[in-house]
Amino acid sequence: MKKKKYVNSGTVTLLSFAVESECTFLDYIKGGTQINFTVAIDFTASNGNPSQSTSLHYMSPYQLNAYALALTAVGEIIQHYDSDKMFPALGFGAKLPPDGRVSHEFPLNGNQENPSCCGIDGILEAYHRSLRTVQLYGPTNFAPVVTHVARNAAAVQDGSQYSVLLIITDGVISDMAQTKEAIVNAAKLPMSIIIVGVGQAEFDAMVELDGDDVRISSRGKLAERDIVQFVPFRDYVDRTGNHVLSMARLARDVLAEIPDQLVSYMKAQGIRPRPPPAAPTHSPTQSPARTPPASPLHTHI
Repeated sequence: MKKKKYVNSGTVTLLSFAVESECTFLDYIKGGTQINFTVAIDFTASNGNPSQSTSLHYMSPYQLNAYALALTAVGEIIQHYDSDKMFPALGFGAKLPPDGRVSHEFPLNGNQENPSCCGIDGILEAYHRSLRTVQLYGPTNFAPVVTHVARNAAAVQDGSQYSVLLIITDGVISDMAQTKEAIVNAAKLPMSIIIVGVGQAEFDAMVELDGDDVRISSRGKLAERDIVQFVPFRDYVDRTGNHVLSMARLARDVLAEIPDQLVSYMKAQGIRPRPPPAAPTHSPTQSPARTPPASPLHTHI
């Protein structure tokens, strides 16, 4: 620039460019993506005898136990994203009648062919029925239920469905290596995993599975996405007894990562949201349909 005849240092020629719009979680929901919600409940003996008030599975006539509270808090929000309201519900770590075999993915409703329950109330009913029929045992294995949901998620990968597995557990995981491998394999599928830890146990392994600080890996293979969210239930127990407020906080934090996880899967697969269905037109003689109330999901997610 110190030279008197300076003009420029060359030219930049733009050969092509593209404008891309950033798609949001709600764009996919509006386009018809369904959330398939599955629950897996820990029936290991470390929970304590369900007939005693010290048990995490104790059914008090006055209030819900930690398992039922966590399930209700998360389920009542996420159910709005699933049109048929039929939710598979599984248990793990129990001895089943009549032969006492140990299972790590048994249907709470007793139907091996179809473990789905109708709504959150249906899951709670099946959960309470299972407590009366199975024997709490062990160990605490996650891999079978993760693989169970991953199998279903692998069947539909066109963006029309996304699976969310809620695992509620009290203790130290027994099959860490197998669970890590199952999660790494599931990370490339349309799937997320929520783990709610109940009770006072140390949950170091769950924090490791969460993968917020260090991405989870198995056999030298890194997970393609972070798909696990862990929260300890004890952090949300309101000492004033205000369960409504504390469970709202639990649901908010538990579901906080789901939108980004869903969008990250869709972007990785190059799946764009489908256009929202056209609103029905009404003739002058017809009264327009009432607009349904806003779902609490949009508030939390």
